[in-house]
Amino acid sequence: MRVLVTGGAGYIGTHTCVELLNAGYEIVIVDNFSNSKPEALKRIKEITGKDFKFYSIDLLNREELEKVFLENEIESVIHFAGLKAVGESVQLPLVYYQNNITGTLILCELMQKYGVKKLVFSSSATVYGDVKSTPILENFPLSATNPYGRSKLIIEEIIRDIGVSDSEWSVAQLRYFNPIGAHPSGLIGEDPNGIPNNLMPYISQVAAGKLKELKIFGNDYPTSDGTGVRDYIHVVDLAKGHIKALEKVMLETGVDAYNLGTGRGYTVLEMVKAFEKASGKEIPYSFVERRQGDISTCFADPTKAKMKLDWAAVMGIREMCVDAWRWQSNNRDGYEVLAKVPVHT
Repeated sequence: MRVLVTGGAGYIGTHTCVELLNAGYEIVIVDNFSNSKPEALKRIKEITGKDFKFYSIDLLNREELEKVFLENEIESVIHFAGLKAVGESVQLPLVYYQNNITGTLILCELMQKYGVKKLVFSSSATVYGDVKSTPILENFPLSATNPYGRSKLIIEEIIRDIGVSDSEWSVAQLRYFNPIGAHPSGLIGEDPNGIPNNLMPYISQVAAGKLKELKIFGNDYPTSDGTGVRDYIHVVDLAKGHIKALEKVMLETGVDAYNLGTGRGYTVLEMVKAFEKASGKEIPYSFVERRQGDISTCFADPTKAKMKLDWAAVMGIREMCVDAWRWQSNNRDGYEVLAKVPVHT
């Protein structure tokens, strides 16, 4: 089966492509490298020993994206492509709405045109907004505290409307909690542009000496140590969840949402201590003001994914930290490959 993977060169995309290829799927990757590197695609091939088609395309370019459907017999889509930084979305809401929502609309219109009605959508736990209780269930009220989360929520609603209008559509909306870690090979991992927005690459870069100290946003939350609580999930566990979701949508119709998390929350300071233990490196940190749009506590009830997708996270916080450090220590500058300087004799 040929699967179109949008944003397949990104952090979660690369790990999912590895799992897809290892499971015997054919894949076609589309990515514009806005927050990813071409080197990541080479690493996917190195890990799996398998090749695939790739198109350097922005989803906003309808004509170019249509060529992908014309040139390939696409049977299903896993849609990762999108801007994803909470803080940046508060500063650039129009950019986030235009990119995330319009890009998805164009993709879905082409899927409809070419009769491709099997979709796994990369959503987010941010669609739950500032929750009143935890763990979070899929039937909790939906809202959003920032434009990034709101773009995901709007897309979820659009997809549900598509499903109502055409009963042939089958969609799994996967609400991620906090993916961290890296492939155990150390060949692929999270490589953000500039100063990281997410906790684990920030900690890793401090440990590697690239950044001086970790800035922790807020120490006055109503938690055990004042820092925010999140449900951290190993990116390989998350990637395997996509395979299970794809299997589900290929067999059934309808639109449904699933939490992909571990069901356990850790504070930022607990994560710092766990990483120090796994890496043997001290992580200096300081506290700064809360980040606009952030919430206090967020962790999943993953029971539905276990029952309906036969999926559960199996790796713990130690594996997450060990694999993240292996990736960072083996790739201090991420996917940046130094050009070989010719030696003159």
